[in-house]
Amino acid sequence: MSESQSFSEPGLPVRLEGLLFVAAEPVSPMQLAAALDLTVTEVEKGLEELEEQLHSRALRLQRHAGRVQLTTAPELAESIERFLGLEATSRLSRAALEALAIIAYQQPVTRPAVDSIRGVNSDGVIKSLLSKGLLQEVGRSEGPGRPILYGTTPQFLQHFGLNSLTELPPLNLTESGEKDVELLKG
Repeated sequence: MSESQSFSEPGLPVRLEGLLFVAAEPVSPMQLAAALDLTVTEVEKGLEELEEQLHSRALRLQRHAGRVQLTTAPELAESIERFLGLEATSRLSRAALEALAIIAYQQPVTRPAVDSIRGVNSDGVIKSLLSKGLLQEVGRSEGPGRPILYGTTPQFLQHFGLNSLTELPPLNLTESGEKDVELLKG
């Protein structure tokens, strides 16, 4: 290529992919807009284009709490774990799945609220889910005693192969009127 020929600037989805690839943690569309000197609306449009392009590749765009990051496709988890020599993702107990389902659909939610729905103490289950990085403390309730509010994490989305919480299946009620908390199966 001669010096008079120049490279054209890559399209917005390619530039967004590059920024997300080097980002150490999830970033907001506002941060991406500032880095690219664009509006948030332009960045959101570019993210939508990128998301569509990624469906045929090994990466996915994951959204959580107003932030976005690149992740590997969930269907590659087993191959990636084997390649990296990682232990297979541990199975979650029925109690853990119940608590996760309640928190995923009700978040932010307090432990007493989870206990009330499950009908048993959830201390141990919540501690376990916190240590696995599937839950996080997201604040404190304004109620008596100001109990801790819990929400899910980006690791929760990765564990269940979701790109965002909007991909959770609809919450169905059983004939007895109880919420179906078995929607999340690992």
